[in-house]
Amino acid sequence: MAALDGMRVLDMTQYEAGTSCTQWLAWLGADVVKVEPPTGDPGRGVARGTDHAQYFMNYNGNKRSIVLNLKHESGRALLLDLAPHFDVFVENYGPGVIEEFGLDYEAMKAVNPRIVYARIKGFGLSGPYASYNSYDWVAQAAAGTFSVTGEADGPPMMPAPTFGDSGTGMLAALGITAAYHQQQRTGEGQLVELSMQEVVTAFMRTTGLRTWGTEPAPRAGIHRNPPTATYPCKGGGPNDWAFIMVTTQRMWDTLCTTIGRNEWITDPRFANGELRIEHRDEIYEGISAWTRERMKFDVMDILGPTGVPCSAVYDTVDLWTDRHLRERDFIQTVEHPHVGPVQLMRNPIRMSASDVPLGPSPFLGAHTADVLHTALGLTDEQLADLRACGAIGG
Repeated sequence: MAALDGMRVLDMTQYEAGTSCTQWLAWLGADVVKVEPPTGDPGRGVARGTDHAQYFMNYNGNKRSIVLNLKHESGRALLLDLAPHFDVFVENYGPGVIEEFGLDYEAMKAVNPRIVYARIKGFGLSGPYASYNSYDWVAQAAAGTFSVTGEADGPPMMPAPTFGDSGTGMLAALGITAAYHQQQRTGEGQLVELSMQEVVTAFMRTTGLRTWGTEPAPRAGIHRNPPTATYPCKGGGPNDWAFIMVTTQRMWDTLCTTIGRNEWITDPRFANGELRIEHRDEIYEGISAWTRERMKFDVMDILGPTGVPCSAVYDTVDLWTDRHLRERDFIQTVEHPHVGPVQLMRNPIRMSASDVPLGPSPFLGAHTADVLHTALGLTDEQLADLRACGAIGG
């Protein structure tokens, strides 16, 4: 049995913040019905101009798709008719869009008092920035991640991973699951709100601990506090690097022994962390001389078993071919009915008593007729009329 078997979700999300949220719910067994406009989730065309872009497939597996034209009164009415048949509604449209459709929390609550209604916005529903549009990197800039990324003497840099979108989606799924649990006990629904800025700010809690609120934390760069740093490796390519992190005296001693620098263990200049920071350049060059003679995964394989935390700097090709991720079946091949075999990442949450096989993303509107027939009892003739007037698609 899937963990969230029985949870039914109306998913009115687009791009990544909302779709990643409902992806987590679908991966855990919820029945997620993705409500799309006639043109589809704009994420369908990101990075590849087709209906089945890898971007879209990455965040919409295990879902069903229906097409409702919410600009048509009958399309809007259908969504409100569907609401009582679902436990959860999720949206992440731009500020004011849901209100324009007349589908805010109060409207949904009026037809389904038990509804868990989740809203994801760049800056939340209140405050001076509430009306501002946002995407992942806008939220990250507003949460400080740019300011601590890059070299100390360089400009702030944009982090590549989409913490603002997927991080918010993950916490939204957690909030929805908690609200659903409460709903099952009390019979009452509630509004779940997330601000992308606030979520990423929460991820900053470990950064700049010594100076929080008094002065800006510096940019991290690649050196940090040697021996914790990123080191060049054999090959000389842009990603031929390894990251080594040393936090205890035992790790320092083991690192020194492993790279043939036993003399450093007794050298008074390197007796503790503060002294090692003072002599960071010599330490960095000494370790770099050792790493430059080895491939990045060899560095990882040598240091890892000794207890010294270390990783090759993976690039996006490494992620798809890594022997560890492959052996754990994290990268899976899924048969997509319109694309063929597709490589996808599985749900990283592994549960011994809940298993949901990884499924493909849906074709636009593929399940419109089935959902409206099953939930609302609409006949083929009624569906044909709604399709003819432009209220539905698929």
